[in-house]
Amino acid sequence: MPNFSKVDVVGVGLNAADTLIPVAHYPACGSKVEIRSANVLLGGQTASAMIACQRWGLRTRYVGKVGEDAAAELHRAEFARRGVEAHLLTAPGCHSQQAFILVDDSGERTVFWKRDDRLTLRPEELDREWIVNSRALHIDGHDTAAATAAAGWARAAGIPVIADLDELYPGVEALLRTVDYLITSRDIPGRLIGEQDLRKSLPAMQRRYNSRVTAATLGHEGVLAWDGANFRYAPAFRVETKDTTGSGDIFHAGFIYGLLQGWPLPRQLDFACAAAALNCTAVGARGAIHSLESIEHLTANGARHSSAFNAPGLA
Repeated sequence: MPNFSKVDVVGVGLNAADTLIPVAHYPACGSKVEIRSANVLLGGQTASAMIACQRWGLRTRYVGKVGEDAAAELHRAEFARRGVEAHLLTAPGCHSQQAFILVDDSGERTVFWKRDDRLTLRPEELDREWIVNSRALHIDGHDTAAATAAAGWARAAGIPVIADLDELYPGVEALLRTVDYLITSRDIPGRLIGEQDLRKSLPAMQRRYNSRVTAATLGHEGVLAWDGANFRYAPAFRVETKDTTGSGDIFHAGFIYGLLQGWPLPRQLDFACAAAALNCTAVGARGAIHSLESIEHLTANGARHSSAFNAPGLA
């Protein structure tokens, strides 16, 4: 059996090849719109988070699946260039996941994506040693059975599990019961709990799944988190936004970095918001993964968007 080295964080989940298409505005139905360019840039929730963590000095491992195409070679080359230990399983006879992303002048993006079912990562394709030889596991939950298996191994080994959840995949309930830090998109707590007010749904979600922290990212409004006793709220930073693609991925990377430094939750959230904001200042899911120094500078000195939560008990 191979002897895998210990890494700080292992990520099991999505990678993607994104074709970024800048447009002045989202096209109306039936219209013709001139595009400015069409550039292939790499992304994917978990893959991008591992690239960012490696950029900040963490030792990283990525586990995912690619097809038999040029995009797969781009992924392999980029992980190697960045120093990420990558275990890229190949699905014969299909393309890697791809997305076409329209980015308008406000920086907002619209994603059209395709993923062949043969790219599904299966539990039997995982090696337990990839998971337990780490200090943290990050998952996006897309390949739910594989993510649940990995999270189960991590939990049994006392390794914290962080989840980036932006969709309710089949079988996700079992997965959520293995997650320590459940950080979702804005709509997920309401869809899970049946309560749209995050001040009610986040605590309910934490109780249901016995998570350490539940949180929802809110775009330009920042992030709201519940730690089991208190709400923690971090407003987003004001930057000149060019593209919001990948901002959530880099937010999660920032959260993981702070977690592994042993920072208190408010500092983790501030750092993650700053890292995500800076990534929006360039095009692509990994367009502007800034240095630790730049992120800390923005955290200390950057202007914020107006607070979205002013109720008592929010910090």
